[in-house]
Amino acid sequence: MKNNENLFQTIVHLIVYRGKAIERFFLIAVILCAVCFPFVGVNYDLSKYLPAFAPTKQALDVMEQEFGYPGTARIMVKGVSLQEAKRIRSQISEVDGVDLIVGADLLTNVYMGNEFITNDLTDEFYKDGNAVMEVIFKDGDSDKTTHKALDEIYEIAGRDRSCFSGSAVSSKEREASITREIAIAIVMALVIIWLILTLTTTSWLEPFLFIFVMIVAIILNMGSNIIFGTISFFTFSTAAILQLAVSMDYSIFLLHTFNDHKKTGLDNNAAMEAAIKEACSSILASGATTIVGFIVIAFMRFTIGKDVGFVLTKGIICSLATVLLLMPTLILHFDDKIIKTAHKPFLPSFDRFGKAMYKIRHFVFLFALLVAVPCYFGQSMNVFYYGDDAIGAGPGTRVYEDTKEINDLFGKSNLVIAIVPNGSIVQERELTDTLEDLDFVNYALSMAGTLPAGIPESFLPKDIKKQLRTDQYARIMISMDTEQESSYAFECNQKLEETIKSFYPDNSYVIGMTATTIDIRDILTDDYNKVSLLSLFGVAIVVMITFRSILVPILVIIPIEVAIYLNMTLPYVMGDSLVYIGYIIVSCLQLGATIDYSILMTNNYLALRKTMNKKQAQITAISKSTLSIVTSGGILTVVGYLLYFTSSIQAISQVGRLVGRGALLSMVLVLSLLPALLNSFDRQIQKHHTDVCREEEIKPKRKHFSGIKKKTPNDSEDPAETEGGKDNEINTENELERPDSQETK
Repeated sequence: MKNNENLFQTIVHLIVYRGKAIERFFLIAVILCAVCFPFVGVNYDLSKYLPAFAPTKQALDVMEQEFGYPGTARIMVKGVSLQEAKRIRSQISEVDGVDLIVGADLLTNVYMGNEFITNDLTDEFYKDGNAVMEVIFKDGDSDKTTHKALDEIYEIAGRDRSCFSGSAVSSKEREASITREIAIAIVMALVIIWLILTLTTTSWLEPFLFIFVMIVAIILNMGSNIIFGTISFFTFSTAAILQLAVSMDYSIFLLHTFNDHKKTGLDNNAAMEAAIKEACSSILASGATTIVGFIVIAFMRFTIGKDVGFVLTKGIICSLATVLLLMPTLILHFDDKIIKTAHKPFLPSFDRFGKAMYKIRHFVFLFALLVAVPCYFGQSMNVFYYGDDAIGAGPGTRVYEDTKEINDLFGKSNLVIAIVPNGSIVQERELTDTLEDLDFVNYALSMAGTLPAGIPESFLPKDIKKQLRTDQYARIMISMDTEQESSYAFECNQKLEETIKSFYPDNSYVIGMTATTIDIRDILTDDYNKVSLLSLFGVAIVVMITFRSILVPILVIIPIEVAIYLNMTLPYVMGDSLVYIGYIIVSCLQLGATIDYSILMTNNYLALRKTMNKKQAQITAISKSTLSIVTSGGILTVVGYLLYFTSSIQAISQVGRLVGRGALLSMVLVLSLLPALLNSFDRQIQKHHTDVCREEEIKPKRKHFSGIKKKTPNDSEDPAETEGGKDNEINTENELERPDSQETK
């Protein structure tokens, strides 16, 4: 133990007295990570995160091996004749990256008389002078080759007179907008966070110092993502801004702990050593609860959880390292400027707020009892979305409006690909005819079904032949008249699979966004139960170690869990739908990121309870904790709602809204419900809490409490209750110094 203490002392000494070396190290690290950042790939395809055992994953592996892994798009050209549509389709078919394009002229000679050129395909692909085409690319939706091909297609078809939809188009538009939207959100977040910090700190320079340290940590995290090669669009969109919001408190706490020690008469270096020693355990404990909330996401079988969990966890580690290593030397360098730019506090005392919360404690307690159980069950009653439709562009975007216009004229086209073993051409034709007879199928295109009886396959163009048959497998293109994701689409996809299996029981596969979404749904639903329990258990262990108690962790977690249940039930009440990935991630994130509010409140209450009766302790704990909780919760709330208002991607926007609302609800319940719980269970806490039971009689705690008259708690007779409370109610404005520093999470 003594060796560990000596080692810790040596490390702290090096941090304080080797500041220039630390600064050089971080400068080099930031430059390297900034250079690496542009080379981090971003993936937009959710199917890439399916586990190996998922049927869709197995089907995709077969298709990729036999036919490639194609992206798809749907194009509608307005005001064209069949002949013009053929010319456009022919030009698009020559674009590098395009594998197959299906249009009205695919199986007919459009230069014959009109009475000879009408068939099933012309009815499906040409109406009222408008031609629609289905494009299949050689590479995936988010591949650079596919996006380059789309740029050429835009020029050929005419961006102004055409509509474009499909997963490849959505992917390209997301990639084009996501970086711009993130930049806007981060800039806006920095401005608003600066305003919040300016209101809640006492120096004009402090907010800039805090923000600079967090920017360094964000660059380190985002650039070091190159170790993963590729990260998901979801992680890319949210990691930086959430890291900024969640870990800002670490640097705030270190600076104000340093200021506290300076007031005792220590010189700057000695005060910084003392501050690091004191703050380190609190900062690491705070980081540990957040890391637990993030790391459990990595246990999802749908491996986007690993992507999100590892990147966010790494972000918190980068923030902790930056605050504990770089921040001390920056504080020492700029301490004189911090003093010169000091100003009076802008916010008033929260003493009256603490008294108001005490008066409504019974109402708050009753409210929590009434809503907890209904909200626990209500959150599972939401309408959930799981697949690519859930991450598509929202209303008002070009992709959304184009898709709506195409669907209004030609109906929905949900492309499904069936892969069956090569065998009897007659059997393949019978399957194709059976599929086309299904009332929800627009068309089914296969090698055998395309050719009239007796016509050899050599009659078909080469691009169609290579798309529809290999040595081992035949492929059938099927268009379902459904959305990609709905209960009706799921039923139709199941019926489609049953029909195909009735002809080819073995080695046959169905691939498409609907089939992928079904697998994602089944896996994510099971993941939620596992991840939420792991998150709750992990955080409870950290809190239990912190307080060395069984009861206190339960009380600490209750307000956050009620806030989570309420947050996730509100979409059901308001009639909104939820993206299930966001539902899982935000549930864990909200617990890990806001549990520190509860820990701070509880720590303050237990410390004050040694000198005060429980009424006084509750009021003063609220007053003392509010500034820190409002600062931290306000930052997270602002960041969440900025994502909601700035992102055109529905999944990101919705996650932002859940994060912002969740932080706000956690903040409110920690300031109202938790003190009421601590007050109600005070006797049990005093009896079972190890620190309270075993520590010696009260010792003055830091300068903040120097004005408090010491009192010995009497569990059997609480003066606040037996003597009417008024004479014993402290006047915090007169008897307490207002805290000149924030506590943190």
